[in-house]
Amino acid sequence: MPRIAPLEPPYTDQAAARLARMTPEGAAPIGLFRLFARNPPMADAMHGWGRYELGRQLSLTMREREIVIDRTCALCGCEYEWGVHVMTFAERVDLTPAQTASLVHGGAADACWTSERERLLILAVDALHADSDIDDALWARLTPVFDDRQLLDLLLLCGWYHAVSFAARAARVPYEPGAPRFADVAPVPAEPRLPRK
Repeated sequence: MPRIAPLEPPYTDQAAARLARMTPEGAAPIGLFRLFARNPPMADAMHGWGRYELGRQLSLTMREREIVIDRTCALCGCEYEWGVHVMTFAERVDLTPAQTASLVHGGAADACWTSERERLLILAVDALHADSDIDDALWARLTPVFDDRQLLDLLLLCGWYHAVSFAARAARVPYEPGAPRFADVAPVPAEPRLPRK
């Protein structure tokens, strides 16, 4: 049951225009956008930043962006936003079922991650979530791989989706129809261990 009910149609002309700006053409506005529209000045302010985070100016690739978002939402326990992103982007960015499951139930050491760059993204998100920081050792691994612009985008993207997760969870935004849930992705099986001699 939502704690703050998202706007429902019929919308006022102003609300309809605001939601149209936030929503891809031809799509119905998702519950999160309808929630934000309850506070018009906030929704307007967030719109510009949200467009940047999901737009072409972001220096991370779309696949990298989705890895950061999906991992952040999973760590925050935000099935709503995780489900929206998996439903909308996972196939487009070629996240495999094993990788999608790993972002919820596993980690950077899972065999499905063959790119060091992607493993580093997951480690960075994990560190930011756990410590609100990245230690010197991990930073030293990140800097040869990501430039300053990409590192700043990584830090703020992770923080942005913490904020989105907090809002979606605490307001109890209802799940979108057809969006997956955490239970829909199987945990990544552990690597077989050789018996000790």
